Amino acid sequence: MKREELDSKAQSLYEHLADLRKMLINCVWILLIATGICYGFSEKIFDFVREPIRPYLPGGGLIYTGPLDKFIAHLKLAFVCGILLSCPFWLYQIWKFIAPGLYAKERKYTMGFIISGTGLFVLGAAFSYWIALPMAFQFLMTFGGDIDKPMISIDQYMGFFTQMCLMFGVAFELPLVIIVLGMMGVVSQAFLRKNRRYAIMTIAVIAAVITPPDLLSMVMMLTPMWLLFEAAVLIVGVFEKKREEAYAINERE
Repeated sequence: MKREELDSKAQSLYEHLADLRKMLINCVWILLIATGICYGFSEKIFDFVREPIRPYLPGGGLIYTGPLDKFIAHLKLAFVCGILLSCPFWLYQIWKFIAPGLYAKERKYTMGFIISGTGLFVLGAAFSYWIALPMAFQFLMTFGGDIDKPMISIDQYMGFFTQMCLMFGVAFELPLVIIVLGMMGVVSQAFLRKNRRYAIMTIAVIAAVITPPDLLSMVMMLTPMWLLFEAAVLIVGVFEKKREEAYAINERE
């Protein structure tokens, strides 16, 4: 290989790393600004966040045992809400990073990527809040009878709540990741269909690892992820068909 080709490849790798560094820095700044905005509304947001577990708490409130617990809980909450609020902005940064690897016609889907990515992340968090968490609490907080009374700390609840909401939000991005990989030519519809059983097995393992240790939570994550995977397989096929039609037109011309 010639010296010029090696220099070109090295420079290309350096440029990719520089772009990655720039993207990460921009995402951090965006997240910090969004977190600061959300912290100003943390009291009202916390009332909303407390609602799924409130019916199972004596007096309807959480407890805290350290002077910093409540303050740290509000910071965690502001951070999670900051992720949701800044979702379109950091998705745009990610799109700018991966767009050079796409065809020119595929780069026009910027808004589609941002809107669908934001919608899926918010949908995952909403699914966790309105469906998964209430069902999990209904099972966990009533298990073993009603003699024992729960005394849940703010720190424990926020850890559980943020884990569920963020994991569901990230998990619901699965079809978007698969579609982008399909657009880049990394996976195909035939490949996804051939390896469907392995994909479902992987989804089941992920659901078991990132959800609380009960079967209900695992099933609540596994089911929508499986349905979203099947939808992604269909959409990848649509993009493949469009690419083949465009290639055929170019060949005729």
